[in-house]
Amino acid sequence: MTREPDDFMRSVEAALFVAEAPLTPADLKLHVGAEGDLNAALAALAEDYAGRGIYLVERGGRWHFQTAPDLAHILRREKDEPRKLSRAAMETLAIIAYHEPVSRAEIEAIRGVQVAKGTLDVLMEAGWVRPAGRREVPGRPLIYATTVEFLTHFGLGSRRDLPGMDDLRAAGLLDPVDLALEGLGGQSVLENDEEEA
Repeated sequence: MTREPDDFMRSVEAALFVAEAPLTPADLKLHVGAEGDLNAALAALAEDYAGRGIYLVERGGRWHFQTAPDLAHILRREKDEPRKLSRAAMETLAIIAYHEPVSRAEIEAIRGVQVAKGTLDVLMEAGWVRPAGRREVPGRPLIYATTVEFLTHFGLGSRRDLPGMDDLRAAGLLDPVDLALEGLGGQSVLENDEEEA
């Protein structure tokens, strides 16, 4: 017979459900506090989940949910390996997002260094960048733009939702050199020195 869960039991269940790895009772107390009877909550949850598609089990002093053994054959584990983009790839992605459609030469002019072919390949493999045609200039260079997957991954409704300068400044993401140059109002340091002379 299952009983109506109280708030403490519900919080233990929620913490276990979202945990990426099995949790010790000490780990659980860090999440849910020590006000309730943790052992009673774990025992009640284990009883409530018995016979279901998932079980609450304790292995080596750590608690976690696991698939019922008789259902393991219908499940297939797929794991997406998160990709850590290089700094060059992040800079290239930002340039494409803010200036699209943009050619490789334009990306290189903004970054000040050559773009390795592999950098654009990684962004296209991730599904965040796509070829968007060719620029109608001599040589007809390929131009790049972001994709719907880029918007989805970064939680954007459209490119208009990209953070602006004020948002970047508030988040502390602007380089102090950029902030100093902005403080000069785009004026070069040489021009500033000449005015003082």
